[in-house]
Amino acid sequence: MIDVTHEEKQHLVNPAQMELRGFSRSLGELQWLLLVLVLLYSQSPWAQISNEPALIGAMVLFGGFVLGFRYLNFFDRTYRWKLAVDTWAMILFATVASWHTGGTESPLINVFLLILITSALTLGKLMTLLELVLITTIYFYMAYLQSGTEVFSLAMLSDLIIRFTPLLLVAYLTTMLASDIHYAKQVLTDQSQRDELTGLLNIRGFRQVLNQEIAWAGRNMQPLALMMIDADNLKTINDNHGHEAGNRLIRLLGETIHGELRGSDTVARYGGDEFIALLPNTTRQQAEAAAERIRKAVAETKTTFIGNQIGGTVSIGLAINEDVHQNADDLMQAADRALYTSKLDGRNKVTVHTEG
Repeated sequence: MIDVTHEEKQHLVNPAQMELRGFSRSLGELQWLLLVLVLLYSQSPWAQISNEPALIGAMVLFGGFVLGFRYLNFFDRTYRWKLAVDTWAMILFATVASWHTGGTESPLINVFLLILITSALTLGKLMTLLELVLITTIYFYMAYLQSGTEVFSLAMLSDLIIRFTPLLLVAYLTTMLASDIHYAKQVLTDQSQRDELTGLLNIRGFRQVLNQEIAWAGRNMQPLALMMIDADNLKTINDNHGHEAGNRLIRLLGETIHGELRGSDTVARYGGDEFIALLPNTTRQQAEAAAERIRKAVAETKTTFIGNQIGGTVSIGLAINEDVHQNADDLMQAADRALYTSKLDGRNKVTVHTEG
């Protein structure tokens, strides 16, 4: 019987959501550090502040934004758009703070670089590019407000570009590095969710799909079927022909099962000689037909290994979300019980779970 421990469930949390939560925490700390930095600068004896009430008001508003948007639990989940709103708010605050402390000559102008690096690491190329365009526009507009049409003179324009170019280069380099890191992470994540022998999802990857599909089916009142599929004769193959022949049979089973399912279905290797398949938007009759199709296809499929033909049969347990409690554990356990019944009844059989 299937028994998922609490520790296993903890490891099955959506990695993307975990990553976003980590980014959100770091961004929150960065926002407070930005606020403290501006506050410390405003209190320094050499600070040049053109409008102190406006600067204080900006700090109060930004602090209120951070408290309200981040810490009052307006949203239960972390979304990437929330991180984008955070960075755009930081740009607005940095603009006001820079303008009232010297404009393009303000020491706080370097805060924009920190915002761009944060955006590159958390929001990707497109959003970073948009923010870079906005910050560039802000920088040159402040220069125009300070110097008027002189900003368009070759000498002054060259000076502004020379001072602003390091920010552009660092932002570009950070974006490229973040993109490479993200790609490598995606590859590693995919590998961690794939079964090495068959190339199918492993149970970790399958669990994520299952939880998402069950939630969708529940919200939309749609049927959903789950199959547990177990090879009937793997031990015999291993004993008679060796473990490599058994591996060949497992790969053959994976290919056959996958080939009999739809593109919207998901199949994974549960472990050993056992597979699990999820069929969204599938009624009991459709699921039974698919299970029978898989059972017959496996029985008719053979492969050659060192001059010997090897093949086998499978027993299948089937559960429908309409018949059991609508959560992953109940559905998997129901399919597992049906599979056990198929084994007891002589193997090479499909059994549908029924309550009672």
